[in-house]
Amino acid sequence: MIELSLREAVAWTLLVLVMAFFIFRTILRAFSIPYAQMAQTENEKYFFDPTSNKKEKFPTILSAPTVYLSVIVPSYLEEKRLPGMLDETLEYLNKRRSQDSKFTFEIIVVDDGSRDQTSKVALEYSKRYTTDLVRVLTLEKNRGKGGAVRMGVMKSRGKIILFADADGATRFSDFERLEQACLKNCSSLEKDEVIVCGSRRHLEKDSVAKRSFFRTVLMYGFHFLVWFLCVKGIRDTQCGFKLLTRSAALKTFSNLHVQRWAFDVDLLYIAESFKIKVYEVDVNWEERDGSKVTMGSWIQMGKDLLSIRLHYLLGAWKLNEKLRFSE
Repeated sequence: MIELSLREAVAWTLLVLVMAFFIFRTILRAFSIPYAQMAQTENEKYFFDPTSNKKEKFPTILSAPTVYLSVIVPSYLEEKRLPGMLDETLEYLNKRRSQDSKFTFEIIVVDDGSRDQTSKVALEYSKRYTTDLVRVLTLEKNRGKGGAVRMGVMKSRGKIILFADADGATRFSDFERLEQACLKNCSSLEKDEVIVCGSRRHLEKDSVAKRSFFRTVLMYGFHFLVWFLCVKGIRDTQCGFKLLTRSAALKTFSNLHVQRWAFDVDLLYIAESFKIKVYEVDVNWEERDGSKVTMGSWIQMGKDLLSIRLHYLLGAWKLNEKLRFSE
């Protein structure tokens, strides 16, 4: 009699769990948008040329590339840190161009709905260097770092596309390390799908020594969750210095669901799902004052990791390698 009751209890427990799983999956799917969307306002389709005092329409990533390198700089409340990063970046890029006429480039500064003078500061560089080299995309509302990078990527002209943080924490000349790894592992920049991630993995021991115990626990906890839930092959998913071939950028960013801090993980998860080649290269990196990463950011990233895993696992988010945005 006791054995029979135990079996019944186990059976009922399993039945309840199965029913709860299907109910949860049904609700999750009902309230989720399966394929990635990219809404934008009419103004966000244009950049301003301070020389002619006119608005010009951005091209799209669906167009043929017209420059070698596009650099996307997501910026939120960066009026103070942005000039130093742009000065270093332009010094390097102009030096490369003077040495090689085939090295053409553009910088797209994406102002992510800042309340300060970020756009105004960036437009001074457009005026000084022309909008052929520096363009400013001003978003009408804050989308999050992932949303800002994505909007810039979708309007880029480069054969290869680099996104780099506005704080200049990564030495920009290390772009060459990523570039060499990219060229080494693809036969055609136009056709091959390759992503190269800048990495701070070699600096981990030093960062542990300088960080508080609590921040160290958070760091290792986040790395474990990334490995356990989403991405196995990359040690440092969060370094804001990544290089993509145009075709890899089009396929991954067209399918990007996460718009905020954990967008890198979603990007790499999508890349793994599409079997895009991903490499990790060590870069020089320094902590900068004015970081936007707070305790709330860590909590949000943890929630995003769980969300990424659940949505894809339960079929609430779907990937489509032919998904494209014409505007």
